[in-house]
Amino acid sequence: MPSPDASLWRTLRPWLSLLGQRRRRLILGGLLMAVTLVSAIGLLALSGWFITATALTGLLLTAGVAAALDVYVPGGGIRLFAVTRTVSRYVERLYNHDTVLRLLADLRSRLFAVLSGLDSHALSRRRASDWLNRLTADIDTLDSLYLRLLAPALVALLAILGLAAFLALWSPRVGMAIGSLLLVGWVWLTAGQARLGMAASHRQVRDLERLRGRLIEQLQGLAELEAYGSLGDHCARLAAIESRLYRDQRRLGQWVSLGNALASIVVGLAMLLALWLASQAWRTELLSGPLMVMMPLAVLAIGEALVALPAAFTWLGATWAAAERLNALEAQQRGAAKAHPSPRLPGGPLSVTLEAVTLTHAGALIPALAGVSLQLGPGERLALCGASGAGKSSVAGLLTRQLTPESGDVRLGGVALEAWPTAALADRVALLTQQTDLFDASLAANLRLGDPQASEARLWHVLAMVELADWADALPQGLASRVGEGGRRLSGGQARRVALARLLLREPDLVVLDEPFAGLDAATAACLAARLDAWLVGRTVIYLVHQLGDSVDPPGIDQRRILREGRLCKTAQGVSG
Repeated sequence: MPSPDASLWRTLRPWLSLLGQRRRRLILGGLLMAVTLVSAIGLLALSGWFITATALTGLLLTAGVAAALDVYVPGGGIRLFAVTRTVSRYVERLYNHDTVLRLLADLRSRLFAVLSGLDSHALSRRRASDWLNRLTADIDTLDSLYLRLLAPALVALLAILGLAAFLALWSPRVGMAIGSLLLVGWVWLTAGQARLGMAASHRQVRDLERLRGRLIEQLQGLAELEAYGSLGDHCARLAAIESRLYRDQRRLGQWVSLGNALASIVVGLAMLLALWLASQAWRTELLSGPLMVMMPLAVLAIGEALVALPAAFTWLGATWAAAERLNALEAQQRGAAKAHPSPRLPGGPLSVTLEAVTLTHAGALIPALAGVSLQLGPGERLALCGASGAGKSSVAGLLTRQLTPESGDVRLGGVALEAWPTAALADRVALLTQQTDLFDASLAANLRLGDPQASEARLWHVLAMVELADWADALPQGLASRVGEGGRRLSGGQARRVALARLLLREPDLVVLDEPFAGLDAATAACLAARLDAWLVGRTVIYLVHQLGDSVDPPGIDQRRILREGRLCKTAQGVSG
């Protein structure tokens, strides 16, 4: 349910402004809808006039009264309206759906930009399925802003005003009466229906997200739920959410049915009113017979403009809820963003400076980093050691701006990290994490994420550097072989080396390597260490390792520091290259 102080206009305004970027297309799409509706009204009204005029002319001729009727002009008009209605409807559907697809691309691009601006903690607070839900369900809900809400309602309003003015040309009394009745109906079918369905449709968005989340939880944790005897309770919670969804869907269906019935009643009453008032004018010879018949038929055709309003506005609450959720993400990003002038960035390998940095993860009881200070000169190599949970990955997250410290100062090349442009930071800082992210695409496509312009020869070169060239050459399709979702067709060691090969395609000035030789046998790790040593010359390097001396040590280390429970130990020691 929307909060009492919530403003529909304030919530939808950012997304309406985004629609405004394609103002010309939206206006043209609305005009096509208007042409279709005017053609429908004109076809029915002119047909009624023509049939009545033809019948009356025939009766006069039968009675021996001289009469004439030009059948070519109205006949041509009827054919014109019929063809125009068919063509304009077809073109309008194609054009407006193409516009909506473009708007969806704009909306998703905007949301991708928002998500890319969030740090890893903000992202980790929700499941990947929740973010996917925002990219799909919430954005798909927002696409109704133009195609189902704004354009049909505005076209219907203009059609009502235009029809009232058209009828007033022959009878102001008919025009004013019909316009007033249809305007009352329009207000109810928009604002009234929206108010009826606001609460239930608003809940639908929230309950659907809960249903998806709990269903994923149940599927992923089915064994644990059964083992601890909690499956029944979990199913009961799912059933309760489903019950609310079905109840709200039934209620919304009833409100939509009511709106459809009222739309038919309003149009029917308007048609009867037009017929009655027109017949009164005909009896006083203020209107001809054909015009008397034309007026109620023209009113009958306006139903085409009203029929789509009840369903769209009854579900307005869902659009409101989706916009609220997406606005919350943008507000979260704006809260973390700071404006900085464009700095002058140094060239070559980057120095790294952390001064009294403290970082606490969301919801954590103790800081991940507490008053950490360290300094690494350009081109130096640091081994940052510590057990799992000591804070090594937090340091990597800080240096790549995936995390934001609550206090302290982080500098790269002497420039405050928050002042670095995003593109420059992405180009000059490379991170190899323990989690290997591969996509269900070809081996070449996964490698080219490091350098989209890399030639095939260069791909083979980096594969040879990580001891995967012979393996790739033996694949049925070579570099075109798909690696599977998440790299599931590869072993853990192979996936790790593919990620490392992808990093080797880049030319960063600061390289952060988190356990680069994890999952590899000693011989392979030693070979990789030697080749990596040559590639790292002229770059600043930070190795994140559990402990030196366990297996293959990283080459060329200049400094060794130890993290323990988020703090740097005083027993730091230098290590010669």
